[in-house]
Amino acid sequence: MKNQKNRSLNDLIDICHKIAKSKGWWDMERNDGELIALMHSELSEALEAMRAHGSKDNIAEELADCCIRIFDFCGARKIDLDKILTKKIEYNKTRPYKHGKKF
Repeated sequence: MKNQKNRSLNDLIDICHKIAKSKGWWDMERNDGELIALMHSELSEALEAMRAHGSKDNIAEELADCCIRIFDFCGARKIDLDKILTKKIEYNKTRPYKHGKKF
């Protein structure tokens, strides 16, 4: 296995999904809506950590939890997030300033 500094996004997706499977989270098929809601709940926990003046590490842990949930979902659904993320980044470079949005 690659050391941590040389892991690709798809390596992390594979690791996160394998761990979730080994812990029983995929013994039965899971609902996509539930999985998206769980991702959202981790972002809400990050917001609550900010509101409670949590440390950067507390906030980062919740953001990491969200990434883990996203990566697990991508692993389960065979989504090549690395490819799509790279494509989206390149597209965003071509967009106008704030692309017409207030926020």
